[in-house]
Amino acid sequence: MKDYIIVEIIPNKIINGDIIQLQALKIKNQKIIDRMDYRLNYELINNPDLIEMISYDKDMFIYTKKKDLIINEFKKFVEDMDIFIIDNNYTRNYLKNIKNNLVSVFDYLDIPNNNESFNELIKKYKLENSNHFVDLLYEAITFHDA
Repeated sequence: MKDYIIVEIIPNKIINGDIIQLQALKIKNQKIIDRMDYRLNYELINNPDLIEMISYDKDMFIYTKKKDLIINEFKKFVEDMDIFIIDNNYTRNYLKNIKNNLVSVFDYLDIPNNNESFNELIKKYKLENSNHFVDLLYEAITFHDA
């Protein structure tokens, strides 16, 4: 696949939670042409464990107090491109109003989607660990498609 979006959504809770972080890469002709890095302001996240989990690379994110802004900006970002997702119920739920083709990234990479998917991805494609899962997925897809 040559043109696509890779997205990772982190909610504050699995059911009916707010998106606290969304990272996405726009890929055209197998090159990153744009990236989107949004977070909900920390004072709106009432979970210290989640704040600790997303406390890396604070300067690269755009922070917002408007919970709906993150998904609205993502809708503009995706255009009509296919979207690689980490296939889980909450990601599909957040993207239910986006009409793009949603592709399960682990199915595409032939990796079981379970608690060990991250480690399997790193092992299979000999990747270095990173806080930015979208970047790891981009590297894996690039190796996979080569």
